[in-house]
Amino acid sequence: MHEQIWSYIDGLLPQKHAVVQINALYHMMRDYPRRGGKMLRGSLALLTAQAYGSTLDRALPLAAALELFQNWVLIHDDIADNSEERRGLPALHQLHGVPLALNAGDALHVYMWQAVFDCPVDVRAEFLHMIHRTAEGQHIDLSWVAEQTWDISVNRYLEMVQLKTAYYTIIGPLQMGMKTAGHQAHPLLTEAGLCLGSAFQIRDDVLNLTAEFDAYGKEIGGDLWEGKRTLITTDFLTQASDDQRAFFLKAMNRPRSDKRAEDMEILHTWLLESGSTHRAMEVAQTEAERGLACLSEVFADAPHRHPVERILSVVRNLVTRSF
Repeated sequence: MHEQIWSYIDGLLPQKHAVVQINALYHMMRDYPRRGGKMLRGSLALLTAQAYGSTLDRALPLAAALELFQNWVLIHDDIADNSEERRGLPALHQLHGVPLALNAGDALHVYMWQAVFDCPVDVRAEFLHMIHRTAEGQHIDLSWVAEQTWDISVNRYLEMVQLKTAYYTIIGPLQMGMKTAGHQAHPLLTEAGLCLGSAFQIRDDVLNLTAEFDAYGKEIGGDLWEGKRTLITTDFLTQASDDQRAFFLKAMNRPRSDKRAEDMEILHTWLLESGSTHRAMEVAQTEAERGLACLSEVFADAPHRHPVERILSVVRNLVTRSF
């Protein structure tokens, strides 16, 4: 399935150009897609379409569009967070500078829409809705950093991740997969997706502090360096001592380039010792159980059970993984 999605993307993106600079742009556009990744969102869309009787050819433009969306968003996200790495290699802006990387993300964005326009009309509208919600969630996340906001309630955090993560990871791929097959979404799908998206993001936040690099595949503790607001930091700040809170805020409100490794190590240790990661994982588990129960009901009427079992397995692994 991954090979088929990549083959579609490979055929869609331009290959070579006689102008050296444009040829370099084409190479940059292919960089992140070539690095691989789980192709989670495209695979979920394909499997959902197949569960309701769609052919592979009809669903491939949607799967490719979702993966192109993921890749250009990652380019821009890495710039916004000043990330060092992506999928085990230097981030695109670290290799080529911010202006060129930003333009490559923009160009990839355009080809995403080319794939979207090969989808059914009602799928295009749903794709647009998904992007609106994702951008809103990203704006909340970035605003907290810009405004140096740390007093964030659990409900505000969940609202942010549900917008930023749930719509393009779960709700969008499943809804659009159904519509590609001519099937309308189940009323419980949004609730399932919000719960599962929350569980996925909270677990990812925990793994960013607790996982082994070889298994996790991303910078351990990178969220601290990037100043990410998480359920873990929210919990920690509610029970930290005055001295710990003052140290935390001073260290975390510095831009990444000014942060000190020894400060990040101290904060990393405090977060692990505080029990905040365990409490966050309990919330993730509750959200995962509710979401999986709803998702089973959503797919109860799907005529093709093999794709459904694969969907449930993929999502279950996603929200309960340990790496």
